[in-house]
Amino acid sequence: MSNTAISLKKANSPDPAKFFERVIRTFAQKGVLTSIPTNKELTTQQVADILNVSHQYFIKLLNEKQIPFREIKTHRYVRMDDLLIYKRQRDITRMALLDNLSQMTQEFGGYEE
Repeated sequence: MSNTAISLKKANSPDPAKFFERVIRTFAQKGVLTSIPTNKELTTQQVADILNVSHQYFIKLLNEKQIPFREIKTHRYVRMDDLLIYKRQRDITRMALLDNLSQMTQEFGGYEE
């Protein structure tokens, strides 16, 4: 079962057909869709689960101020829209690193068969 983040904002809406195509593709792959308002605050454990990282690692990200959060007594909360911004940037960075690694592999002769 896979989790898929699909965002559709009123202010800057992507093509609705592409949005629904992703929804259908997710269901076809037996994925799970969850509707969460972008201003909803999530617990640190919920965010760690969405990012598929350990709770400890996510706390480290908060301590490094990589994601904005709100603290109430001893609990920290992250807005869904801040999480999506972080996740989108993380994915862009990962893809750039993978592209760089792929380019280096090609330059050094690729994989032997």
